[in-house]
Amino acid sequence: MSKNLIFDIKRYSINDGPGIRITVFIKGCPLSCKWCHNPESQSPKPQKLYTDTRCIGCGECIPVCPNHSLKMTEDGVRTDYDTCTACGLCADVCPSKAIEISGKPMSVDELMDVIKRETVFFDQSEGGVTFSGGEPLLHHEFLIEILDACGREGIHRTIDTTGMAKTEVLWEVAKRADLFLFDLKVMDADKHKRYCGVENGLIHKNLRTLAATGADIWIRIPLIQGVNADDDNITTTAKFVASLDGPPKQVHLLPFHNIAVKKYEKLGTRCNLSGMAEPTEEELAHIISIFDAHGLEAVVGG
Repeated sequence: MSKNLIFDIKRYSINDGPGIRITVFIKGCPLSCKWCHNPESQSPKPQKLYTDTRCIGCGECIPVCPNHSLKMTEDGVRTDYDTCTACGLCADVCPSKAIEISGKPMSVDELMDVIKRETVFFDQSEGGVTFSGGEPLLHHEFLIEILDACGREGIHRTIDTTGMAKTEVLWEVAKRADLFLFDLKVMDADKHKRYCGVENGLIHKNLRTLAATGADIWIRIPLIQGVNADDDNITTTAKFVASLDGPPKQVHLLPFHNIAVKKYEKLGTRCNLSGMAEPTEEELAHIISIFDAHGLEAVVGG
């Protein structure tokens, strides 16, 4: 049975689909969005996270590193990320949990044991499990296995996706999923590549293909002033969503926040959020009115 890297499991989630859910975050993503709030999700490999405020300066981690990637400085322990392989030996001996490894290999059986503990909440709230990332479709063999296992237990299955995957993979997953949370970030292809690292032609094709199957889809739009919250992008997005086949689509607006800055620091990197801002209440109301004018109900959150 295959294993995959899971970098987080969030219980009692009410923002990743209907009801009370458990959200499973699978590591690895083909996009590299500049505002990504889970930067540890992008690499398909394990990564070291270091919280300097937890470090007590004991130095226990330094001698166990096989690549000599750690050294003590006046500012605490520092890592050479070019030689660090995130083997986890330093995390094992760190008494203050200043060092953690993002990405735990889990099998379908191991993951199902965790998911099934939450079924009482699913039953009471019409909730279920949401597979997020990263991009869960990137790991389709593992994803199909776990979707089938959830299906045998009667658990509602939601896929949170960027849509950046082979169309035939999407078809196979669509046969098993009950709901898709489908991200639309930026409509212009060049601008999408500039901010997300890839063009969006395949994403749009996959959304049209998925909608034509009659799948239940919630459109999710991260709203970032300076990137995609302008009238032109919102109007183009609304027209595109309104043109999709199948049942009416829910539109969920997710205002930008910069709380992930600390995560980048833990990874030993930096993020550039210059020119990006959260929309004001007045701007959100205006954006909602644009979707309304195209016959679409848009809500903030979810």
